[in-house]
Amino acid sequence: MDQGIWYLGGLFLLTFLSEDAAVIAGGIAASEKTGAWLPVFLTIFLGVWAGDIGIYLLARFFGRPLVDRLWGAKRRMEKGVERGEEWFHRYGFVALLLCRVVPGMRLPTYISAGLLKMPSSSFTFLTGIFALGWILLIFWVVELLGKAAPGFLQQIRSHLWWTALAVMLCVGILKLLEWAFKCFSRTGRPWLWLQWEFWPAWIFYIPVALNYLRLALWYRGLILPTCANPSMPSGGLIGESKYVTLSELQASSPEFVATTFLLEGGTERMSELEKILNAGELSYPIVLKPDVGQRGDGFKVIRSPDAAQAYLSEVSNPIVVQRYIPGPHEAGIFYYRLPGESSGHILAITEKLFPIVTGDGRSTLEELILGDQRASIIAETYLHRFEKERSRIFPVGEHVRLVEAGNHAQGCIFKDGMHLWSDQLETCIDTISRRINGFFIGRYDLRYSDPELLRTGQSFQILELNGASAEATSAYDASKSLIQSYALLFKQWDLVFQIGFRNRSLGHKPESLVKILSEWSDYRQNSRNYPTAD
Repeated sequence: MDQGIWYLGGLFLLTFLSEDAAVIAGGIAASEKTGAWLPVFLTIFLGVWAGDIGIYLLARFFGRPLVDRLWGAKRRMEKGVERGEEWFHRYGFVALLLCRVVPGMRLPTYISAGLLKMPSSSFTFLTGIFALGWILLIFWVVELLGKAAPGFLQQIRSHLWWTALAVMLCVGILKLLEWAFKCFSRTGRPWLWLQWEFWPAWIFYIPVALNYLRLALWYRGLILPTCANPSMPSGGLIGESKYVTLSELQASSPEFVATTFLLEGGTERMSELEKILNAGELSYPIVLKPDVGQRGDGFKVIRSPDAAQAYLSEVSNPIVVQRYIPGPHEAGIFYYRLPGESSGHILAITEKLFPIVTGDGRSTLEELILGDQRASIIAETYLHRFEKERSRIFPVGEHVRLVEAGNHAQGCIFKDGMHLWSDQLETCIDTISRRINGFFIGRYDLRYSDPELLRTGQSFQILELNGASAEATSAYDASKSLIQSYALLFKQWDLVFQIGFRNRSLGHKPESLVKILSEWSDYRQNSRNYPTAD
C-alpha cells in the first residue's frame, strides 16, 4: 500500500517535469497493474491540471502587473494588449485545444492566457476537459500497443511538424481546387487555373514572401524596408497617410497633383466638405477614400451630397477628399533612386485599363458580366459592386464601366506600359521625386488624357504616391509569363532592401516589428468598415 502511494506521488510530481512522460508512464502502469487504472488516471489528471492552472495563475497575478508597470505608459502597447485580450476571449477555446496536441505550445499559450486575462473559469474548465480527453486518448493507445507505445508515440511526435506541414499543404490544395471549381462552374473553362493573374493571393505571394525572407537574411534586417523612405512613416510599408504625402506634393509640384483635402474624424465633416465645395475648390463628382488604405479599399466616386453623407456616416476614420480626374487613362509609374545618386529611374510603368460590358437590350448586367470571358473569372467582385443593378437590363450599345479604382484587386486590368516611357517623362518624375526630401522608392498613380502628352511629361495628375509596400504592378500583365512576373517583383524588393540598407548605414533606424504588426492590425480592423470600392 505504502509503495503504491509513493508510486502515485512520484507520478504526480513527474507531471510538473514532463506531462507527456508522466502520462505515458501512467498509461503503462495502468495497463500492467490490474485494478490500478482509476487511481493512476486520477493522479495523472490532477497533476496535469494543477500544473496548467499554476502556470496561468503565475502569469495572471505576477506577470501581468509586471507588464502593466513596464508598458502601461505606452499607449500603443496598451492598445496591443487590449486587442490580445479581445482575441483570447474570442478564440481561447481553439488556442487551448491546439496547444494540448502541438508540442512546445502549452507553456507560451498558458502564459499568454494569464497575461491577457482570459477568464479563470473558462481557462480552468477548458484545460480540464482537454487534459481529460488527452490523457484518456494516451491511455487507450498505450493499452492497444502495449510496451511498444513509448517508442511509437515518440516517433509520431518527432515527425509532428512534418505531419502538420503536410496537413497545411493538403488544406491549401483543397482550397485551390475549391476556387478553381467555383471559377469553372461559372465560366465552363477547365484551363482557368493556368491564368496565374487570378490565383488567390496566398498562393501567388509564396515565392515573393520567400524572396523577402532571403533578402532580410542577406541584409540582416526583417524590417529594413521601413528605412527605404525616411520621409514616410514606416518608409511607406504600412500606415502612411495619403494626405501627408499628397500635401507635400501639392506644395512642391502643384501643377501635377489632383487637388486634395483631409476630413478628420468627427461629426462636422459634412459641413466641412460643404465649405470646401462652396469655396469653389472642388465640385461634384469628387473622390472620397480613407486616408490610410491599400488595394483601392473604400475608394468611391461621389456624385451628390446624399452619397457624400452616406459615405461619411459609414466611415469614421479620416477621409481624403480629392478632385475627380476622369482621365480617361490611368497609369502606375514605379520610381527609384539609390541614396547618393544624382538622378533616379523608372523601373516599370503599368497601363491600367478599366473593363466595360456593353448592353444588348435583353441581358441583365449579371448575365453580361458572366458572359464576358475575363469579367466572369472575378464576377463576385463586380457583382458585389453592382449589387443593386445586377438585374438591370441596359439598352443596346450602352457601356457599363465595371470599376473606377485603378487597382487589380478591384478588377482593373494591368498591362505593361513601358511604351509610355521617355527621357522627358523619367526626368519629370525624377524632378518631382527629388523635391520630396527623404523619398527614394515608390509608385505614382496618375491619370492623363493623352499618351503623347504623358510621354513629354507635360500633362498628368497624380492621385497617390505609395512607398515601400507599393508594387511594380505591370507584373500582373497576363501576357507575361509567371517567371517574368516574379522577376520584376523580385527586382522591386531587391531595390527596396538595397535602398533601406544604404539609408540604415546613413543613420536611419528601422521601425520595430511590434509597431509594424500593430499598424497592420489597426488597418485590418478599420478596413472592415470601408464600403465596397467603385
